[in-house]
Amino acid sequence: MRYDFDEIVPRKGTDAIKIDRVKNECGSDDLIPMWVADMDFRTPPFVINAISKRLEQGILGYTCQNPPYYESICRWNKAQYDVDITREMICYVPGVVSAIFLAVQAFTDKGDKVLIQEPVYHPFSFVPEACKRQVVQSSLRRTEASFTMDFDALRQDIKGCRMMVLCNPHNPGGICWSREDLQQVAHICAEEGVVVVSDEIHCDMLYHGRKHIPFASVSDEARRISITLQAPTKTFNMPGIVASHAIVYDEGLRQQYFNYIWGTDQDLGNVFACDCVMACYSDEGREWKQQMLDYVQGNIDLLVSRLAAECPRIRPIVPDASYLVFLDCTELGFKTQGELEKFFAFDAKIGMNSGVMFGKSGFGFMRMNLGCPRSVVNEAIDRIVTALKGI
Repeated sequence: MRYDFDEIVPRKGTDAIKIDRVKNECGSDDLIPMWVADMDFRTPPFVINAISKRLEQGILGYTCQNPPYYESICRWNKAQYDVDITREMICYVPGVVSAIFLAVQAFTDKGDKVLIQEPVYHPFSFVPEACKRQVVQSSLRRTEASFTMDFDALRQDIKGCRMMVLCNPHNPGGICWSREDLQQVAHICAEEGVVVVSDEIHCDMLYHGRKHIPFASVSDEARRISITLQAPTKTFNMPGIVASHAIVYDEGLRQQYFNYIWGTDQDLGNVFACDCVMACYSDEGREWKQQMLDYVQGNIDLLVSRLAAECPRIRPIVPDASYLVFLDCTELGFKTQGELEKFFAFDAKIGMNSGVMFGKSGFGFMRMNLGCPRSVVNEAIDRIVTALKGI
């Protein structure tokens, strides 16, 4: 089956955060919304069908995770990443951000240190801070093309920490960390007795034949100290369905984390969650995913080529994964991040995430969401080109 990713799906007035809260986030409501991380493509029909079938039952009661749910996760991980997991290693969690909160509560105490590598997905900092933990910012190092890990800094910064939250693949940089990088992280953290929570929600969205490397798969040390968080919700554009899961190999770590989750009743999924996960982790899901990735790769190629030709002062970090692109706008010459944000919102009329949301290293950057029809990408670039002529 061929899917139509060129279709413009009307979303205004449907309580979509991306549309109906763009003014709160970006300062104006007449913008092309390219900020919050959901796509403008229709949710796949097999997901809609799974929801419809559940609705036919007529009662939206409490639901449990049945054996086929766990089996679908095991099969998907084996087929996609060549890792072997069992049902006992899996626990439903109410979203990746909530799972990070639960891990912080389960493995650390007030005042403990939690390390993150900025610039990175902003809940990595505000969740531990809300729990009264100290956030240690271990900055990634900027390279000509992207960001890389600074292992000398990490070795120093990790001392005294109880937990590290890892973004694999990285958001907003779209970086697929190498096996060697992940092995070094595992060794450093294992030596310091640090639990690693690996957010791998973007793991199914890799380009150019790249293969995602689960953190827990790189060494015995990584398996022993890690909690892996996955979800099909980003890949299959159903973030409103809270359908995430944790995978923990080590029995002691697993018991501590899962017992905490069970004790707070956070393992009760919403009524549609299991059905949607099973629908995504299927042959239909594999086909839809590949078509979506091919289309978004076309959007990325378009953005890169047009910016190079028409706006060379804006340099995109070309992502290995995800539909999010981090734009290096430092050469535009704005003195403050606020000026940069106003340029895109009020001159170019595009709503994007400010780079400083992800940490101090995001100064001069903006994050653009390319999970949208190609006509929208072209219109956004046209607006940037026109706005730049005005300055």
